[in-house]
Amino acid sequence: MTTETDQFMVRRDGVAIPVSRGGDGRPLIFCPGLSSTQGELGELIELLRRDFDVMTFDLRGHGLSPAVDRPCFEAFLGDFAAVMAEVGHLGLTETPVLAGHSYGADLIVHYAAEHPDAVGELVLIDGANPIPAPFITAADLPELRTMWEHLAAERETACGTSRQVRLTAREILDLNLELDVLRSGIDLDIDVAGPGILDRYRRIDRPIHMIMSTSMAGGSGAGRVPRHNRLWRAGVERLVRERPDISTSWLDATHALVVTHATDIARIIRNTRTQPTG
Repeated sequence: MTTETDQFMVRRDGVAIPVSRGGDGRPLIFCPGLSSTQGELGELIELLRRDFDVMTFDLRGHGLSPAVDRPCFEAFLGDFAAVMAEVGHLGLTETPVLAGHSYGADLIVHYAAEHPDAVGELVLIDGANPIPAPFITAADLPELRTMWEHLAAERETACGTSRQVRLTAREILDLNLELDVLRSGIDLDIDVAGPGILDRYRRIDRPIHMIMSTSMAGGSGAGRVPRHNRLWRAGVERLVRERPDISTSWLDATHALVVTHATDIARIIRNTRTQPTG
């Protein structure tokens, strides 16, 4: 089944970001992750539109959105805030659910911490994880640089399509290093430690549902993979100790679960709906 969609533009800093809207039910704003686009997430978005009025967009430099100079977390967060400001003018009768995958989950947690009245509940898909130590260390850099160089090269074949990502391998690395500090609160370069994203969770009094992968870094038992998977689970356990009200669903999947397990994710979101607030 294909749902009819509308589109509206959100303008920020002179740039137009297209937002697509389709489906019926409670409003749900979906924020894709880094190096991910609406085009790639088509199956999941279509499934969600069977139960929700879904609005989604591409981060700058992704898909149908324009490129960005010197991308950073604050720039992407500003774009999301602009989308939410426009949504606020649509006359919605219910407070929207915010859902995000990976980097998109971090964006919606940071937004919700600053704008709690604009949020009904949050669905975090394999992101916004308060990991107790940085994910990327010096030992990981060579392998990750190679991986993101291959990813950037693969994305070049999608140039001009809804799946294009106009970020360099260096930009992807820098964004992930920045995210590591935001999540863990630890900056190894300057020996600074803080609460990280845990502090944002402390400001949110809305229902939160996490959908996490059991093998975030893959199923291999070699190299750094086991360490990354253990760290991923430890971050969720750290969060739930502080916020036992947060519900968690684990899927036997990798970080690509939004593509490989779209049906499971849509089912979990449908079954964890709460009564609307506001």
